[in-house]
Amino acid sequence: MKSNNIDTFFELLRAGLWESDAQILQYGKIDYNEIMRIADEQSVMGLITAGMDHVQDVKVPQEVSLQFIGQTLQIEQQNIAMNSFIANLIERLRNKDIYALLLKGQGVAQCYERPLWRCGGDVDLFLNDSGYTKAKDFLLPIASSVEPEGKKGKHLGMTIDTWTVELHGTLYGGMSNRINKVMDELQRDVFYGGNVRSWLNERTQVFIPGFDIDAVYVFTHYLNHFYKGGLGVRQVCDWCRLLWAYRDSLNLELLESRVKKMGLMTEWKAFGAFAVDYLGMPTEAMPFYSADVKWKKKADRICAFILEVGNMGHNRDMSYFEKYPYLIRKVCSMSRRCGDLIRHTRVFPMDSLRFFPRIMYVGLRAAARGE
Repeated sequence: MKSNNIDTFFELLRAGLWESDAQILQYGKIDYNEIMRIADEQSVMGLITAGMDHVQDVKVPQEVSLQFIGQTLQIEQQNIAMNSFIANLIERLRNKDIYALLLKGQGVAQCYERPLWRCGGDVDLFLNDSGYTKAKDFLLPIASSVEPEGKKGKHLGMTIDTWTVELHGTLYGGMSNRINKVMDELQRDVFYGGNVRSWLNERTQVFIPGFDIDAVYVFTHYLNHFYKGGLGVRQVCDWCRLLWAYRDSLNLELLESRVKKMGLMTEWKAFGAFAVDYLGMPTEAMPFYSADVKWKKKADRICAFILEVGNMGHNRDMSYFEKYPYLIRKVCSMSRRCGDLIRHTRVFPMDSLRFFPRIMYVGLRAAARGE
């Protein structure tokens, strides 16, 4: 990818993320088809379209604007349909005495200036032990397809009315027991401490983990994707908008304590530098931000990896999933993990080695169970 197109992409992304002015003339000749391709890979089409509204120094060609607007209007309609599905699903669960919280996705979207322009994903529901069991019993008969269950992490994916619904009985990510212990703490804070916030979706009150919980969970969730090869810029944008929306309310002492207990302060500062340098995150709203050059270098390497793999591994060759049987697919995936380890040790040398055995163990255990 040419640097002028990459620079223009991030300029438009920053403008869309913060509804701020954009200056793109400085980057020279722009290939808008390339900008659209990167936006699609990173699942930030709506943000790039919003950014085009704020270009100050050049007129974006009308045919280009119409292409981006057309794509974004489709995203908007999909989000409206998804929100309606979520409202209906939450109500149906409540009618069965099942109380679920919404994780990530449409809940975090409410932190954006234009929630309907955020590219949607799956519908992730968070439940306590009894709720997880009851939700399985209720939803499985109406699902058109069901994925193998991750029993240890209490995770089950299924398709209902064309939407992918995932049930989560824990917040585990499979990187380390040290992180999982803090995830258990977050779960207790939600279900026993009542640490939740809500979103009025149509006429349905949808509960979401409290912002102090989400600040940690959204971070560890995308970090899990980073170490397992599928991180995209949209997931970091979600983290930025969440931190920005609750910048005056976050308990920074508690946040620091949890990040340190997980042993992830290095990752936090590196991704904080990426958020500031590439996404335009205001420094005053990024907890524990440091302008030290070592974090900027890590941010550059994070950016290179994100652009290479795309959101959720969009750019990676996944054809082996169709060509080979289950165990060979697992071997291919593990080989890729080994390759990523070499890349990640240049960014986080100690933690890459610390997490790798656990990641491999979880993968092998899942293969043995057929998950």
